[in-house]
Amino acid sequence: MIHRRLMKRNCFIGSYAERRKPVLLYALMILAVTFTRILNTAAAQEDRSLAGQLLVATPEMKDPRFAEAVIYMVKHDADGTFGLVINRPLAKGSFDDLLKGFGLETEGAKGEVVIHYGGPVSSRQGFVLHSDDVLLESSVRLTNGIAMTADVKMIESMARGHGPKQSLLILGYSGWAPGQLEMELRANSWFVAAGDKSLIFGKDAEKKWQQAIDKRQIPL
Repeated sequence: MIHRRLMKRNCFIGSYAERRKPVLLYALMILAVTFTRILNTAAAQEDRSLAGQLLVATPEMKDPRFAEAVIYMVKHDADGTFGLVINRPLAKGSFDDLLKGFGLETEGAKGEVVIHYGGPVSSRQGFVLHSDDVLLESSVRLTNGIAMTADVKMIESMARGHGPKQSLLILGYSGWAPGQLEMELRANSWFVAAGDKSLIFGKDAEKKWQQAIDKRQIPL
């Protein structure tokens, strides 16, 4: 009698396990699909990053601070966006005077430098956007042979003829909260162009916006 009950119990357990198999398989399929979607979403976000490209104001731009602005995109991810305007020169002066302003030694300093407006955020904070042939420990290597340094030592090197071949000295930066830039792109305030080094470090700042506009009009 006990033997029969055990057999019935084992049969019940076995049939229960068999009935659970489709449920377990279904759950595993859901987990696999969900995990794949997470990976694909992360990859898509990375692919959509604008870092290393140029953000160009359209003629429809309503914010006067960014009218005809061309911005090099340093960072663009889920945490927000950071960029530097590259076509707004503010002033031109000697490296000697610039170093004096920082309270630094001026011996060996020669030549002139143009200071650019980088954006409305932290207007007293300085950055050097430059080619990556010269780097400091604090330099951040970006893309396509471009780097950024926020260290006065780079300015000292530039003043003494030991700086990078191409550079822009910039004060302030442009920043967007997460999702803010995407809204402005949908509103047709900006378009995106390739991060062309010849345009970024071009000597004639007044022509950069038109050059970027012309690139947009080239048929693909």
